[in-house]
Amino acid sequence: MMAAANWAVPFAAMAAVVVASNVLVQFPVNDWLTWGAFTYPIAFLVTDLTNRRLGPEAARRVAVAGFVAAVLLSIWLATPRIAVASGTAFLTAQLLDVTLFDRLRRRPWWQAPLASSTLASAWDTAAFFSLAFAGTGLPWITWALGDFGVKLAMALALLIPFRALMGSRPAPA
Repeated sequence: MMAAANWAVPFAAMAAVVVASNVLVQFPVNDWLTWGAFTYPIAFLVTDLTNRRLGPEAARRVAVAGFVAAVLLSIWLATPRIAVASGTAFLTAQLLDVTLFDRLRRRPWWQAPLASSTLASAWDTAAFFSLAFAGTGLPWITWALGDFGVKLAMALALLIPFRALMGSRPAPA
């Protein structure tokens, strides 16, 4: 069992990122993008750092705990439809990210976070935008395309803090 001190920071970071993203996704930048596109990719950074430092089981626990907290807070701060769409997309994408990262963890340091974040982001984007906005008359398909483009750029940019924050600890077996 993971000590509370080990998972408290990733849990709090995960919940904060998802809640902020659920609020910000309701505000479009333009027809191609919402503000949530800039915050949500940090959730993959949190998952990947947790996976690297504490292993896949710890990353799964942080994802599930973050999911519960984020959905409950998002129901209050966002709409119920956004909260349900976010929860569904978030949990499935985070668990996909954990699995892919773990399979790639022995490769060069940048491959696991880049590949897992990219593939999980694709799934997350498709699931979230279709569940949250299909049938609303809003330009959700273009938002999804813009969102995914930002997620790809962020996956690359977040390699810098990933490398800096991963430290010199060896990967768990």
